[in-house]
Amino acid sequence: MPYEKLELTTKKPILSWASHELGAKETQMAKNVASLPFVYKHVALMPDVHLGKGALVGSVIATKDAIIPAAVGVDIGCGMCAIQTSFKAEQLEGKLKKIRRDIEASIPVGFNQNKEIEKQVSNWQGWKNFRHLHDGVQRLEDKAIKQVGSLGGGNHFIELCLDTEDQVWLMLHSGSRHIGNQLAECHIRTGKELAKMANDKLPDPDLAYFVKGTKEFEDYWRDLQWAQEYARFNREVMMNRFKSIVDKHLAGGKPTKPLLTVNCHHNYAEKETHFDEEVYVTRKGAVRATQSDYGIIPGSMGAKSFIVKGKGNHESFCSCSHGAGRLMSRAMAKKSYSLEDLIEQTEGIECRKDKGIIDEIPSAYKPIEEVMNQQTDLVEIVATLRQLICVKG
Repeated sequence: MPYEKLELTTKKPILSWASHELGAKETQMAKNVASLPFVYKHVALMPDVHLGKGALVGSVIATKDAIIPAAVGVDIGCGMCAIQTSFKAEQLEGKLKKIRRDIEASIPVGFNQNKEIEKQVSNWQGWKNFRHLHDGVQRLEDKAIKQVGSLGGGNHFIELCLDTEDQVWLMLHSGSRHIGNQLAECHIRTGKELAKMANDKLPDPDLAYFVKGTKEFEDYWRDLQWAQEYARFNREVMMNRFKSIVDKHLAGGKPTKPLLTVNCHHNYAEKETHFDEEVYVTRKGAVRATQSDYGIIPGSMGAKSFIVKGKGNHESFCSCSHGAGRLMSRAMAKKSYSLEDLIEQTEGIECRKDKGIIDEIPSAYKPIEEVMNQQTDLVEIVATLRQLICVKG
């Protein structure tokens, strides 16, 4: 059996696909979630599980008639997008630096936003519902429009990769930007206030929840779905720009057709049916992996990444890991490694090589092969990728 049932005294069992033993803080966080009365069946921990806020990153939590905003997290709808192109490795000869520069000129990173708004962006159907979102974000519509097609910071990235057949893939990682963050913060704050008023003895204040049938639940669920669609659309817009750049350099600007397109969330919640019951499934750093799902599991910068197809394992609530998972915090990585280490570990990759991204150094992450070995019952590997270009947020 690839997973183990942790020997912990909790209301609901905890099933773990992790190869490593959980630390004391991780164990306590898992126990806190498994002790909640509305958790359904069990809590599933993915191979890349690590500390988060309220709930572990890399945890799948199914709930009956309740939802925990902080378990979904503040980057609502964060996820991955990838396309397999018809281009081959030899077509990239001498073009990597130019492609990278064009990506950086076309897709805003960090706190930057778009100066011009594309027709595709202004015509998005989601803007019609903006006025129905939480009052706390109504002043942010202009910013939300300008941030569509922007990457953000942290571990968000854009990569051009090759598979083992030397086929070119385009891949990126981003979420719902500032608007998603602000919607999450508004609802997390409301949840904590309600818990305080009700004198709810939660094991962790970040596990404040909303109950189905209440206005707070309905408001959060509406805003959550909107932010998830915004995140998906944001990735689509970036991928369209990325593809246009690659088409320009490799096909003389003629649009080409992708051989495969994958766009999946890994910080989100959906209503699903598991074990014949309708439940709310929160995937905090996990990807849905039903038998019809393609997913993306990236390694660190400088490591392999994987395109996968789900096996529909019900014990994991049809889920798999969302990446390698961090071995150390950003602060610890900055203390532990030098610019020379970063240059050495990203040798052969067209990317930034400066102190600003030392926290993203490959050694700060778990070995991706180890993570993949722990989930052979969850996914099958469709393609193994290595990056040639990496643009960080």
